[in-house]
Amino acid sequence: MKRSLAQVAFLLLLAAGACPVAAQTQPELTTDPANDTTHVQLLPPPDSLAAAPLPTAADSARLVWLQTPPEVKDLVADRVNCFDTDVPHVFNNTVMSFVTYFTVRNRAYTQRILERQNLYFPLFEKYLAKYHLPQDLKYLAVVESALLPTARSRVGAVGLWQFMGPTAGDLRLVRNEYIDERMNPEKSTEAACRFLRDLYRQFGDWELVLAAYNWGSGNVQRAIKRNGTRNFWALYPSLPKETRNYVPTFTALLYTMQYANEHQLHSEGLNYQYPEPTDTLLISGRSLDLRKFAAQFGLDSSAILKQNPEICKTYLPASIRNYALTVPKCVSVEMAALDRTTVLDFCQVALPPPVPLAPLAPALPGTDSTGTQLAATETAAPEKVRLRRLRHTVRRGETVAAVAERYEVTPAQIRRWNELPRKKALVPRQQLVLFVPVETPEAAPTVAVAAARKPRIPAKLPLPAEKAAVTMNTPPKAAADSEAVAEPVVAKVLTTPRGLKAAREAAATATAANSAAPAVADDTLPATYTVRKGDYLTKIARERGLTVTQLMAWNKLSAETVVPGQKLLFAAPAETEAGALAQEVAPPPGKARRTAAPAPAVPQVSRPKTHLVQPGDTLYNISRRYQGVTVDQLRRLNNLKTDEVKPGQKLVIVQS
Repeated sequence: MKRSLAQVAFLLLLAAGACPVAAQTQPELTTDPANDTTHVQLLPPPDSLAAAPLPTAADSARLVWLQTPPEVKDLVADRVNCFDTDVPHVFNNTVMSFVTYFTVRNRAYTQRILERQNLYFPLFEKYLAKYHLPQDLKYLAVVESALLPTARSRVGAVGLWQFMGPTAGDLRLVRNEYIDERMNPEKSTEAACRFLRDLYRQFGDWELVLAAYNWGSGNVQRAIKRNGTRNFWALYPSLPKETRNYVPTFTALLYTMQYANEHQLHSEGLNYQYPEPTDTLLISGRSLDLRKFAAQFGLDSSAILKQNPEICKTYLPASIRNYALTVPKCVSVEMAALDRTTVLDFCQVALPPPVPLAPLAPALPGTDSTGTQLAATETAAPEKVRLRRLRHTVRRGETVAAVAERYEVTPAQIRRWNELPRKKALVPRQQLVLFVPVETPEAAPTVAVAAARKPRIPAKLPLPAEKAAVTMNTPPKAAADSEAVAEPVVAKVLTTPRGLKAAREAAATATAANSAAPAVADDTLPATYTVRKGDYLTKIARERGLTVTQLMAWNKLSAETVVPGQKLLFAAPAETEAGALAQEVAPPPGKARRTAAPAPAVPQVSRPKTHLVQPGDTLYNISRRYQGVTVDQLRRLNNLKTDEVKPGQKLVIVQS
């Protein structure tokens, strides 16, 4: 009986203990992803918070807040509220999530910042005090770049303070191919202090200043106008995700850096960096190879670049002016003992060596070498087209297009050659200068060209008279071969009185050979011109292709003034001396008849004439006055190496 009562009592006791357990129910998991706090993805952060913002959604912050013990939350809240600073700091679940991130989940990232803290914080504190700004703003660079002067964000922000290009330009920071002062710690820090001061003058609240630093002052102004409040936490829902997390991240980093010892973030294994004593070296007007300069003083190749992170290349160009290069103190001490000019000249940028030429394969006879094949396939370079100058007299009704079609040129070329306005019509008897290509005969076979270019070396140089006789007795078949040799000799003989007779015969023969072809009609200038109303000497000379000096010399004018009705000569007056000399050089009538008798079909050659050069004359103007005379003939007959002639010089002219 007692045994059965004991068993019943034990069963009742078990039932009484199981009732509360059976009454507890598991809450159902929500299927709404916005409120799901069980699937939180925490990604490892990059080295810069500004380069890639941390994933701090509301659900993750709420989860961290729920998982944090109340004692820790109260301790962190008391420390944040006790900050002695001008920047207000609010503690909430978002700030707590970032504090946990920096002190627990990613301690290595925080320790890397602590290693660089002593290197840049003294510089930040110096300029913050200069511009009367709160010292806590130095942690803004930690949020932006993790104290890396060469940090670069995905949107193009650069430097410790992550300036964009337009903002850097407004702050007068130099940016070019070689220098980017956004990465200069000192200049960028001073620019950031000026920028923060201007933002505070605009908003008057440091939390709004931090939001404007990240999002832009214009965007913050529009958000204030849209929401009708100037409180950051009232604007919090309407801000973008990165800007919403910006101020809580700043507060969390401020707490983490100040209470790093309490969270055991400092350790003996950290490589703390401290500022080194440095000096500046002024570089201006000379290039400098930084690697060669560092090796000159026994430093590492990157030592100079580490002190000057704003230099984008391993050298400075010669175009740089007044650049203060930061160097270690030991370099300035050694530079004082050495010749500064010699050291800098030695460390200039060396030009790259010339590119060696590719070797050519020898072209051996009887073999098909690679060089021969390549040379055979290459296209010969086009030869330069030779042009001949012509003068065209405009007839009544002619247009620029008609003249261009006649000479196979374009109207634009005619207007450019004659400086004609686009809408101005041509005037009758107006002179136009044209340039047409010279027709060259077809190329002869290679063997013939080689034979023609082979120089002839006579066994004995003949006398001038003998040379003229040889030229006279040359058969027609060999006339073309001897012409190139005979003409220079004739030109030299003409300069002496003894060879006038032989020169006359040689010139007559050479001219007769060239006169077989019919003469081409030539547009010549009118002999005289009557000045009209509105004419002036420069205009008349320009329309006729002459110079003012020529017109004044030919018309014996003492000034450039002309009056209507005045007659002007377009050619030099005939010289009596030239006529006398032409009579002296002319051959006897009998001999001329005897010379012309064997060849009645060849036209008679005019007697050589002598032309006295007038002021303003040129070989071209002289050749235009005599029918069938070219500039090349004048140059050959008178042994002229250039086209220059002087007033008073006598030229021998042979007309066909």
